[in-house]
Amino acid sequence: MKLNAFRTGLEKLIFNNRRILLGFFILVTLLMSYSLTSLRIDAGFNKLLPLEHEYMQTYVEHRKEFGGANRILIALMSKQGDIFTPEFFTTLQNATDDVFFIPGVDRAQVTSLFTPNVRFTEVVEDGISGGNVVPADFEPTSEGLEKVRKNILKAGILGRLVANDFSGAAISAQLLDVDPATGEKLDLIKVSHLLEERIRDKYQSDQVSVHIIGFAKVIGDIADGAQRVILFFCIAFAITSLLVFLYTRSFILTLIPIGCSLIAVIWQLGLLPILGYGIDPMGLLVPFLIFAIGVSHAVQMITANTAEVRAGADRLEAAKACFRQLLIPGFIALASDTIGFITIQLIEIQVIQEMAITASLGVAVIILSNLILLPILLSYVKTGRRYKRRVDEQTRTLKPIWNFFERAAEPKFATVIIAIAIILLGFGLWKGSDIKMGDMHRGVPELRTDSRYNQDSKVITENFSIGVDLITVIVETKPDGCIDYDIMTAIDRFAWHMNNVDGVQSVIGLPGIAKIINAGWNEGSLKWQVLPRNQATMVQAVGYIPTSSGLLNSDCSVMPVAIFTKDHKAETIANIVAEVKSYREQHVSENVTFRLASGNVGVMAATNEEVSAAQFPILLYVFGAVTLLCFYEFRSIRAVLCIILPLALVSLLAYALMSILEIGLKVSTLPVVALGVGVGVDYGIYIFSRLRSYLRKGQTLQEAYLHTLAITGNGVVFTGVTLAIGVATWIFSPLKFQADMGILLTFMFLVNMLGAILLLPALACFLLPKSRNIFSK
Repeated sequence: MKLNAFRTGLEKLIFNNRRILLGFFILVTLLMSYSLTSLRIDAGFNKLLPLEHEYMQTYVEHRKEFGGANRILIALMSKQGDIFTPEFFTTLQNATDDVFFIPGVDRAQVTSLFTPNVRFTEVVEDGISGGNVVPADFEPTSEGLEKVRKNILKAGILGRLVANDFSGAAISAQLLDVDPATGEKLDLIKVSHLLEERIRDKYQSDQVSVHIIGFAKVIGDIADGAQRVILFFCIAFAITSLLVFLYTRSFILTLIPIGCSLIAVIWQLGLLPILGYGIDPMGLLVPFLIFAIGVSHAVQMITANTAEVRAGADRLEAAKACFRQLLIPGFIALASDTIGFITIQLIEIQVIQEMAITASLGVAVIILSNLILLPILLSYVKTGRRYKRRVDEQTRTLKPIWNFFERAAEPKFATVIIAIAIILLGFGLWKGSDIKMGDMHRGVPELRTDSRYNQDSKVITENFSIGVDLITVIVETKPDGCIDYDIMTAIDRFAWHMNNVDGVQSVIGLPGIAKIINAGWNEGSLKWQVLPRNQATMVQAVGYIPTSSGLLNSDCSVMPVAIFTKDHKAETIANIVAEVKSYREQHVSENVTFRLASGNVGVMAATNEEVSAAQFPILLYVFGAVTLLCFYEFRSIRAVLCIILPLALVSLLAYALMSILEIGLKVSTLPVVALGVGVGVDYGIYIFSRLRSYLRKGQTLQEAYLHTLAITGNGVVFTGVTLAIGVATWIFSPLKFQADMGILLTFMFLVNMLGAILLLPALACFLLPKSRNIFSK
């Protein structure tokens, strides 16, 4: 009774103050539109870090000494022959200088053949000799180039800064978190554009090809593809609008739901700058998801309003009636959506938490735009006899279809549907258990395989022994540990073990370099390429390795081991991390501690583990909250099961689809999983709410479901098909993560719709008692 009184009071408040509320919505929409103009793309490397994770604590603790994980790698490849030509070396020197002066580059961490931190050492008659690989007096003559070739071999940088077959050379650089010129957070998109402008466009020629990889370049390419994202959204918007028009047979009834959904998106995006947020490139599709949810709920309101008009109600009474009918179910459904997105914040990664906030704001705004503004607008819409005739004609056309689907509530057909659902459940459990955390392919999965970035990555991986995929194990020991034979041997054995792990391309550590230098002291004899037991000899072996090499700190208490991986696929990362953990468990030492992890692959490993640990608690919280909300609305465990079981099946099948299509569960796909739960529960709540209203009137389940299909089922089927067609266009996007989301959303919109109109009534056929008055009023 209290709920009915509240609903009646709210109805009077809204419809007695329609003009005031319309003015309020217009004013706020204008303000939000103005605020929207200050919204900016906000990309940052640190936003991807799960800072509370064990690996990231290691990363943060040591990144000042050994650099961060935000690297860029530029490879200049000779198209004809090798690099030893005057033209190539001139190009490499100029490109190195230009990289050095790109804003945000840590100049101390730039490495190239032309930087002074790339040196060689050798033993000569007078002792140890060394110098820059490219000497200060270098001249690109045949003699000078031959000298550089020898220095490259002496420095041991073949495969690192020079291609294995001398066909190219690389420039490596670390990026700072803050632009030192402005003191503001580094604009990665600007860095990406400068790399194109100052490096690729300037030095790409008939003789030299330029290849650039790194996180900043990924973000820049995704941001550049954002214009295409907007294009595909416009296509989806146009298709949705056209289909809504075909459904409503009225221009004004098309404009109202589309307009209310757009208002929700405008408010959502306008609130972000006010709250101090930007929008991350990974979150560009969230507003489109909000638009889809808005259209879904708006169509239900339009359908209910049309049913009232067809029954003879005037426009105001029809609007009031659909408001009364859908206020509570709509609020429960939208609250479920909101909870689904809020729970994503359990993952302590800033970019995911920001997406959760963005999505939650959008759904909260839909409560206002679709449950308040939309009924107010409908109360002003006058429909004539022509409209009613079109609706009657549509109803007659669809009646045979609803008669067919009504059989889902009959025991014979319900048994078949449930049997099929059980088979699908088994399939979902089988394939869904194979889902991987993280990336499933080489290159960057957010971009197409044939994208410039992934092609650049392929060239670098094929020609160098290193790439941008690096996981660094931080080895902590006592001061002066680098001259202790036992400690150096322990690190060397670890490096050897990891070098033989599947997925590892190469390993660089201080002991390996020390062994080469020790052999150099002994005429280069391979017999002496070992770690000396004598401490004085060990000092001699490591004394010429500078801290700028990144292989040791100032007091030799920390010695990183850099592990370059063949790719950053989920199984590669998981295998390497498992090997590191297994090794350190089997070789426990008081003096040597192996800590994971730095490098971009270390970040990915931490992210994958964070997502893996949080996914099941998130699903548990989402389903728990949805269950409680549904129970509050329907006060029946059996009713809740009718709604929740199809939802759980679709979620499981979505995991199976991701496994089959090799789409990993990660930052960009998590919102889709949450949306799947939200959209599914929307369909179920609306259908069951309408079904309950007819059961209360004493109708049989079959009769009640037939009438439900004619009104609510009509809207559910239309919404599922319309939104599926709209997002299916995303499959052709140049951004692969948008294409993946298009596939997943198309699947979820369609299968959730089928679950609501087929499996829900089939379950109701067996779960609900035979008595007609099963729900108290």
